[in-house]
Amino acid sequence: MFDKEKKEKKRGRFIITHEQKLEKTLGFGALQIIVDTVTGVNYINTVGDGYSGLTPLLDASGRVVVTPEYVGLGDDDNISD
Repeated sequence: MFDKEKKEKKRGRFIITHEQKLEKTLGFGALQIIVDTVTGVNYINTVGDGYSGLTPLLDASGRVVVTPEYVGLGDDDNISD
């Protein structure tokens, strides 16, 4: 009865790897680092009460940050988590 195999939950294509709450905005905002599990490209996402934004995360030289360790961890057919 209880020995059924647990199904592994498929992750979406995009995974939130870091999140930082923005204290100065009365707790209504956050910065997130999102990684595309197909390309490995990192994005910085701002979320808050009535505003949001998304842009590729750049390193000190202006190149897009890519994290190859996350490639293949998600489901490329599903863009939601």
